[in-house]
Amino acid sequence: MESTIHIGLIREEKLPHDNRVAFTPKQCVWIQHHFPQVRLYVQPSLWRCFKDEEYEMAGITLQEDLSHCSILMGIKEVPVEKLIGGKTYLFFSHTKKKQPHNQHMLQAILEKNITLIDYECLVHPDGQRILGFGFFAGVVGAHNGLMAYGEKTRQFHFKRVHTCHDFQELIGHYFGIKLPPMKMVITGSGRVAAGALEIMGLLGIKYIPPEEYLINKYSYPVYTQLKAGELYLRKKDKTYSRSDFHAHPEEYECRFLPYVTVSDILMNGIYWDHNIPPLFQADDLKKDNFHIQVIADITDDTNGSIPCNLGDSTIDQPVYGVNRDTMEQTAPYLPGTVDMMCVSNLPNELPRDASQYFGDQLMKYVFEELLKEDNEMIRKATIADKGRLTPTFQYLEDYASGI
Repeated sequence: MESTIHIGLIREEKLPHDNRVAFTPKQCVWIQHHFPQVRLYVQPSLWRCFKDEEYEMAGITLQEDLSHCSILMGIKEVPVEKLIGGKTYLFFSHTKKKQPHNQHMLQAILEKNITLIDYECLVHPDGQRILGFGFFAGVVGAHNGLMAYGEKTRQFHFKRVHTCHDFQELIGHYFGIKLPPMKMVITGSGRVAAGALEIMGLLGIKYIPPEEYLINKYSYPVYTQLKAGELYLRKKDKTYSRSDFHAHPEEYECRFLPYVTVSDILMNGIYWDHNIPPLFQADDLKKDNFHIQVIADITDDTNGSIPCNLGDSTIDQPVYGVNRDTMEQTAPYLPGTVDMMCVSNLPNELPRDASQYFGDQLMKYVFEELLKEDNEMIRKATIADKGRLTPTFQYLEDYASGI
């Protein structure tokens, strides 16, 4: 007879508190039905998007002490004092790029003989990430970008996403809203862009191919989408190859500039790292033909692909202005400024739907593999194994030893 595997869903303790969870109550029920050897326990939480009573009503055990669980699952980083030695943890650790603010946490994980499996490192055989909240970041980011444009122009008003119980209620809000003529450009082709496109579809905003978008005017709202191959071309021969671009981004130039002269809103969902050229330069903001009034920087890299991203905004105050001449931050919705929406935790505005989407991917592609004795996908995503860095993550040695 198989021995019972005890798995705990931990309370999010990092501040500000995250309200998402790895599995919804219904998903917990499904798991316990299909994997009879698994018992799930949920740590009580005052801020989780699914209330404690919802888990109780589903027959899932609420328990403060999870020390009997061998596997503990969260979403965000776990504060050092909350880490339980000898356990296997799954969460987004934000350590693989040697992020300074999580150095102490990784050191504690190694000291406490913990096994750390990072959601971000779980990939399909072709290298595509399995888990992420990008789709709902795109949904909320696109909505917030439109909301900011409505407030800036005073032509329409959108309610805040976080006031909606779920995505279904947000969709109901769109009924009957008539949007003015405006042009939007969406960058990227991943989950973030897919979420933004969902909002375009729900609002009945028409897609226009890039070449037509640049030269035509429209009496109704339109958008275009620029994928990496349309945004970046190799300087030498004006071609694009995904693998070559990621290996040698410095050999590519960005072709976005014409779009700043004809667009009202930019919704940025493109992948960026410090070697990739930005979409435009800070000096371009000062020019008379810089037409963009609102930028929803959904991928949100401070001073990254958008030079006027001066830092994160918050769910409570999602928009700030930027003076185009001085690049200084201002109040939102002032004339002549560019308004920036740079919220780093957008899925927290639709946490129930975001959690369900995340849990679905986790159940389909990860959970069964997690229960196996040895699994390549899980092994490749394991940063620390019983307090030791795994071979794939040996490059973190100096970071983990505090050198």
